[in-house]
Amino acid sequence: MKVLVLETDKVLAKNICNHLEIYGHKPDWQVDPQEAIISVDVEPVDLIIMDITLAGRSGIEFLYEFRSYPDWSNIPVIIFSNIPHREIEDCIAGFSQINIRNYFYKPTTPIKELIEAANALAPAKI
Repeated sequence: MKVLVLETDKVLAKNICNHLEIYGHKPDWQVDPQEAIISVDVEPVDLIIMDITLAGRSGIEFLYEFRSYPDWSNIPVIIFSNIPHREIEDCIAGFSQINIRNYFYKPTTPIKELIEAANALAPAKI
């Protein structure tokens, strides 16, 4: 499965990508949201793992723009963020509209749990 990892922290992104590779996935790490769109335009992805705090713009803004492309409207998204769940509770109700399947809080979520969530969203299981 091809996975876009949109993460500004280089060490964390490398760790996520290494774990994805161990499980047979093909990660594409991007820092910049615009570069992520260009990358997906060149090579489609099956899943996005991303933070909602990105360089230069909100991850939610990125997702609304990303979803404006019809071919990308159903790609599942896993949010992996430092923003606690309680701080964005009001937004969570709208997550289903932009196909956010899971939300994980970085400080308390082991990478293994994140990868298990990705494995559960493999294309054959969607």
